[in-house]
Amino acid sequence: MERWQGKVAIVTGASSGIGAATVKELVKAGMITVGLARRLEQVEALKASLPTDAAARLHAFKCDVSKEDDIVEAFKFVEDNFGGVDVLVNNAGVYQKVDLLEAGNTATLRQSLDVNVLGLTLCSREAFQSMQKRGMAGHIIHINSIEGHKVQNYPGANLYPASKFAVTAITETMRNELRNAGTKTKVTSISPGFVKTPMVDLCDEYAGFDTTMMPMLQPEDIAHGILYALGTPPHVQVHELTIKPIGEPV
Repeated sequence: MERWQGKVAIVTGASSGIGAATVKELVKAGMITVGLARRLEQVEALKASLPTDAAARLHAFKCDVSKEDDIVEAFKFVEDNFGGVDVLVNNAGVYQKVDLLEAGNTATLRQSLDVNVLGLTLCSREAFQSMQKRGMAGHIIHINSIEGHKVQNYPGANLYPASKFAVTAITETMRNELRNAGTKTKVTSISPGFVKTPMVDLCDEYAGFDTTMMPMLQPEDIAHGILYALGTPPHVQVHELTIKPIGEPV
């Protein structure tokens, strides 16, 4: 991670779970880190819990990635204050219990696509433009899911698996575009199994799962996977990284 010290990272969905754990690891590794979140107070609380030197490298910015104007404003803030972004971690995502065939579900389905697919794509676009403008061989990381490779049978998943399959395809498309453009910017998809986060807690609430009896990763496990991908030499690209807890049945 030495080559990233003093460089600038953006983490979306930074208020809790994998996003919060990632922010903590990046600032500890010496990166200036901007945490984007709708719940800004939670990022500020995280900052207050860090050692003074790490806290000084964390900056919170309010952003709803389902809104293009918010995304553009956030990346402008980073450019104006820090010169641009070198690493993007697309972590923001939503899971909401609605069946695909349930009446009147359009708004919920649309939000899944707006956050999990379009928000990720627009953030990647803005990050790449910043990297390209400065001739920076940066790194874009998508927090995908095992649901982006195989659809599991649990109630209320609606467009969540479809949105994560889209992330898998977007990663491939971006890899082709980055190569065709002659850049050295990397793109990595990280696909966790079950992680103990507020999103997984919704499985208990919505689908009647008892996740306390399931093998479970911690958010820090995924953050360490992100640092592993970032820490590879410039000629090495971790394209897809699947991380599961031992004993996970799916």
